[in-house]
Amino acid sequence: MARDMQVNVHHIARVEGHGNIVIDVQAGELKKVELDIVESPRFFEAMLGGRRYPEAPQITSRICGICSVGHATASLRALEDALGIEPSMQTLLLRKAILEAETLQSHVLHYYFLVVPDFFKVPSVIPLASSHPDVVKRALRMKRLADDIIAMIGGRHPHPISMAIGGFTHMPGEGEVRAAISDLKEVLAKDVPPTIELFASLSFPAFERKTDYVSLTHPEEYALYEGAIHSSETGETRHRDYKSKVKEEVVLHSTAKHAKGPFKPYMVGALARFNNNSDKLMPGAEAAAKRLGLFAQNYNPYLITLAQVVESVHNIERMIYLFEEILDSGLKEEDKGQIVAGWSGKVAEVKKCWGVGAVEVPRGTLFHEYRIEGELISGANCVIPTAQNLANIEEDMKELVPKVLDKPKEEITLLLEMLVRAYDPCISCAVHMLKVDFI
Repeated sequence: MARDMQVNVHHIARVEGHGNIVIDVQAGELKKVELDIVESPRFFEAMLGGRRYPEAPQITSRICGICSVGHATASLRALEDALGIEPSMQTLLLRKAILEAETLQSHVLHYYFLVVPDFFKVPSVIPLASSHPDVVKRALRMKRLADDIIAMIGGRHPHPISMAIGGFTHMPGEGEVRAAISDLKEVLAKDVPPTIELFASLSFPAFERKTDYVSLTHPEEYALYEGAIHSSETGETRHRDYKSKVKEEVVLHSTAKHAKGPFKPYMVGALARFNNNSDKLMPGAEAAAKRLGLFAQNYNPYLITLAQVVESVHNIERMIYLFEEILDSGLKEEDKGQIVAGWSGKVAEVKKCWGVGAVEVPRGTLFHEYRIEGELISGANCVIPTAQNLANIEEDMKELVPKVLDKPKEEITLLLEMLVRAYDPCISCAVHMLKVDFI
């Protein structure tokens, strides 16, 4: 018998911000599938207009408390692209390290605190502090170390203050870097193996839908800081030509824009990066992927979580490598005359110019684009990873729902919530409790 079913989830639990799931099935036919985003618009692009260009990294780092380093980095790369500035190798290594640290802290927060409760059948991580204290303590150790490394390089966490055009206004000490290496090696030895074993023991929903996987790629490394824009469907594009790959559009049911590629929605984030870059993983991360049974190409969006676990191992190994490179080259103070910090004092006036910065943040590819006239920003565009994923999430739900209509409503609702959570959407910097109404 054809089935009628309506599901209305207000608000999705354990995601950053306000999002609703609306499903309407009539006589077995799917009539409506929506992921409604109901957060107020934040207008950061408008805030940047008329501001002195060196202020942009500090302003845009406030877009997100989870990805503040990523926004600062994308902003710096866009400004340096516009101004023709080439940072030193030491600056590049430090920027890559702090980006790895932010990816680690975000991933740990997501898979331990937001995803694991689904598998332990509890509403949040709070009950796990009593029932599984070792799991919670392990997560806290890993996240705290990543936070400390961000503060060591960026001056504080969140919202780094030492990252500036052309370099850093403050450098970490050699002793701090050596201590960070020691701590990373300890976490790699003590906390990573049980993390891998925990997630290898979990049974994720079996669901596949092939889509377009978009991320940066680089011939020499697992791309986070730099690279070409790579689409599994349409190939590579220069970062300055990102608009040929990313078509933003306004939809009536969402205060966040949707984005599509030239032909259809696409996925960004950990699984997209893994599918496009898995041959560039560090050795321990490659071994972790094998233990977790994750191989490219993978089309199950629920396994974004496993891709995050693999990336966490890579983040740790990569930071050790980068820090050792920095120490081998001799950590030194940089020429402050080449650094544009910019909150006070005169900065260089430039002719009309524009630049684009593209970096990988935990949830996917982030784009910043600026136009500069004189000292001021005359135009800005920021394309957020979650906005790029929203249309693809809805496509996943459209394919998932008909396949699970024989299940109870409660189970269908949970599968839908888990699907959204797997993408780790950053709607805003808030987590809300769940209310589900069956009509």
